[in-house]
Amino acid sequence: MPTASQPRPEDIQTITTTAELAAFCDLAKAQPYVTLDTEFLRERTYYSKLCLIQAALPPASGAKAEGGRAVLIDPIVGTDLSLEPLYDLFRHKATVKVFHAARQDLEIFYHDAGVLPDPLFDTQIAAMVCGFGEQVGYETLVKKIARQPLDKSSRFTDWSRRPLSEEQLHYAVSDVTHLREVFAALDADLRKRDRSDWVSEEMEILTSPKTYDFHPERAWERLKTRVRKPRELAVLIEVAAWREQEAQSRDVPRSRVLKDDAVGDIATHAPTSLEKLGNLRSLPKGFERSKWGADIIAAVQRGLARDPATLPKLEKPRNNSNGAATVELLKVLLRMTSERHGVASKVIATVDDLEQIAASDQAEVGALHGWRRELFGEAALKLKHGQLALAIDKGRVVRVDRG
Repeated sequence: MPTASQPRPEDIQTITTTAELAAFCDLAKAQPYVTLDTEFLRERTYYSKLCLIQAALPPASGAKAEGGRAVLIDPIVGTDLSLEPLYDLFRHKATVKVFHAARQDLEIFYHDAGVLPDPLFDTQIAAMVCGFGEQVGYETLVKKIARQPLDKSSRFTDWSRRPLSEEQLHYAVSDVTHLREVFAALDADLRKRDRSDWVSEEMEILTSPKTYDFHPERAWERLKTRVRKPRELAVLIEVAAWREQEAQSRDVPRSRVLKDDAVGDIATHAPTSLEKLGNLRSLPKGFERSKWGADIIAAVQRGLARDPATLPKLEKPRNNSNGAATVELLKVLLRMTSERHGVASKVIATVDDLEQIAASDQAEVGALHGWRRELFGEAALKLKHGQLALAIDKGRVVRVDRG
């Protein structure tokens, strides 16, 4: 059943024309914030297919005040619908655009129009800074903050089919109506703890075009494949770039073209003939006889022909026993810092950050800059150099200053 913060299906306006969208966005521009979400499909495509946009205004402050409206913006039914009024709202700096786990939503808008919302507030990141744990889900926040149950049964339904069911309408609108309470609570908590700037730093990453510019020549950076030689890196760069271009041009997932482990296998073995390519166990039988087989050989040859001096520098292995032990101690310190200050450890530092700190005091990582350095980085360096120790006191890990 709909709650006080959740309109009944018959009260939800579905926007299918540009004029309707412009009217709603004009109302939103007069508000301090608007909550937003999207439903999309991506299982069979490279680019997400936008199926629905949900938006809600803040609750009305009085009986005659305009506010509290929740709308569904339907680009499938509204075939002539232009999203430009929404993008104009994104550019409107007086209204905060509130999302939960915004990255995939923003990728859709950036790919469509090169536009990103400013200012942005991501409740998932805010929740991590406010002590709700790592990558906390929307359902968890609604239960803990809004104290409302959330029916997620429609989450994985086909959002491209029309008409939408009553259950889908309930699900879609609740994603933005409850978000208002979540935002208000988290925003107040951040201000109380003087941590708003901490979240702002993360928002800068989400609103940077670099986050969503998937240039094929940088596709290798997304892979977890470890290469040890410049030749392997050169081949990895070329094969990953070819796969990215192929996936983009055909609008299919990267894995439909070539799986990650196969890209790494090709980089390691650098096959220069179809016969050698066919010997790789990571490729389907007969793959070398396809058109892609010849394309991959060409990519390998381009990689082998590259000047090693033009390649990015390979990271030196950080696998000595002392370094590994240091990283383990830093992990304990990080966990202790996270629990003490009520901040998710992932927001403070990543495992890669810890490995780099263990290797160098001048590591260019977020944990050694700004509020993260004050919260954790300085202590991490002291621990590394024996100026700080960790001990167990009554079952809890505590810091011991050694001067």
